[in-house]
Amino acid sequence: MEIEISSCEHLMYVSEIQQEMYDSAQRRGTGIAKRSIEYLSKKISEGNAVVATENGEWVGFCYIETWSHGQFVANSGLIVSPKFRHGGIATLIKDRVFALSREKFPNAKIFGLTTGLAVMKINSDLGYKPVIYSELTQDEEFWNGCKSCVNYEILMKKERKNCLCTAMLFVPENSRVNGVVNNQPENQYQNEQESNLSV
Repeated sequence: MEIEISSCEHLMYVSEIQQEMYDSAQRRGTGIAKRSIEYLSKKISEGNAVVATENGEWVGFCYIETWSHGQFVANSGLIVSPKFRHGGIATLIKDRVFALSREKFPNAKIFGLTTGLAVMKINSDLGYKPVIYSELTQDEEFWNGCKSCVNYEILMKKERKNCLCTAMLFVPENSRVNGVVNNQPENQYQNEQESNLSV
């Protein structure tokens, strides 16, 4: 199996990838914001994705998005073909796209929103911490991407403070944006948990 940074050679798989993203969300009954063929094709052709293949067959996929002028990066759309699931491939893809994100955007905070326990475990192993939504990008374009999710109404009723997804965030030790130190606010989620435990 090969896990590669995407290129135009991988555009042949884009329709299958998009369809499996949609089908997977439908089966789980949870939300994955739908992305167009054009959007995914752009990510693939620009090298902002990771594609796993075996003998010319698509195995798995994940792509990079940037928000708030590069201050935040998301590794989105992680999907593995049903034929290849339960073999640890999602972890390998996540590791590679995380490394690609750190290479391309070394000063950015990397975040994710997910309802999947397996993805939460992978993120945790990479150094992500659970956080409240206010610690994520507040870029309107990012939140607009949730409109195609089945849980969008819940998100808006909660005034974007929480939803069914768990928010997780990785912060580089020396996070700088345009040469200015970008201090990470204290993890309010963790503080609340510790406070509850000490009562």
